[in-house]
Amino acid sequence: MALPIVITLAVLAFAWPAGRIAPRDVPVGIVGTGAASQQAVEGLTRAKPGAFDFHLYPDQRAARSAIRNRDVYGAFAISGHGITVLKATAASPSVAQILTDVGQQLAAKATQQIAAQAKAAQLKAAELKAAEQKAGAHSPAKTHKQGAAQQKAAGQGAAGTEPSVKLVATTVDVVPVAAADPRGAVFSSAVFPLTICGIMIGAFVTMARGLARPRHRVLTLLVACAVAALGIYLVAQGFLGALPHHHVATWAILALDLFSISATAAGVIRLLGPAGLGLSAALMVFVGNAFSGATSAPELLPKGVDHVGQWLPPGAGASLLRDTTYFGGNAGEGHLAVLVLWSVIGVTAVMFGHWVMREPRGARGATTDPTASGELLPALPESGAASPVPRHAHAHAHAHARRHDGDG
Repeated sequence: MALPIVITLAVLAFAWPAGRIAPRDVPVGIVGTGAASQQAVEGLTRAKPGAFDFHLYPDQRAARSAIRNRDVYGAFAISGHGITVLKATAASPSVAQILTDVGQQLAAKATQQIAAQAKAAQLKAAELKAAEQKAGAHSPAKTHKQGAAQQKAAGQGAAGTEPSVKLVATTVDVVPVAAADPRGAVFSSAVFPLTICGIMIGAFVTMARGLARPRHRVLTLLVACAVAALGIYLVAQGFLGALPHHHVATWAILALDLFSISATAAGVIRLLGPAGLGLSAALMVFVGNAFSGATSAPELLPKGVDHVGQWLPPGAGASLLRDTTYFGGNAGEGHLAVLVLWSVIGVTAVMFGHWVMREPRGARGATTDPTASGELLPALPESGAASPVPRHAHAHAHAHARRHDGDG
């Protein structure tokens, strides 16, 4: 009965966040503090309550700087001529698409408002013209001239039914993804294999019989993660071109991400035995990977799980990889601290876990000492005959037991 429950929970962990993708307090900039900007903020707040966390910037230069510093995902610059959507596809293709759609909606709504205002002005001009004609205050030629001027001011076309001004939304990708990976599919697809490979490395190093000493295990973890990260980078960038910037730093982040996962898995296995492998997989894959937000963004996940994912190596590693590869490491300090913390915890468990799990020396000696069991010794003669087992054999048995008593 346990296996179906585990499978159900695993499917739920991956499917539930994916089925509830929506903007939740996504940091977004608004350029300018004029009436048009305020109306845009009020309209978005009413239409999408809780979707965006707005930040005001005096000009587009400040907004672009905030995007590169990872303070916001994008910004809207609203003017009388149109709406400029500043986005960063490298931060999240999903959020960039949402901002593009919102910009088009704002432009369409502004165009409708202009059309409504023009129509109201036209009706007012017609009423004024009819009143003047009725009163005979002006000549027909002068009345016609005033009506045409009022129509032009109201933004009416030649037919008098379509607005002459139509706002359009223009998008500018401030920080684009690599040209070889325009949708960021390679980047997001690498997170799951990274997690699996990290767990495999930790399990292999812990269970390998040739690595008896803890420091040998830690050194092997470091070397294995560095080499694996280099291979991953050569595939992702050298073959697919998805990680085009800051090559050495990107490789180092891949290695640290792998090491934090593998060290944690090795430490848990060291403490719990084979059961630790299942616990590591459940924690890193079904929680950490499912809630990482690597395929979308943490701010698009349901409330609560977004923070859980960023406090585990898969989520923190994916975010730090974005920050390093495309944004020069901006806003990556917290994610780096998470990876270092998990690495330290894992190494500590690998180095000192055998002290926690070791049985008392006396208890182990009572069960493993060859001299404690009569079945391992020849029968003693009833008379005072000498034992056929030499004294040096007993000493060798005791030394052998002491050598295998500890972890090594």
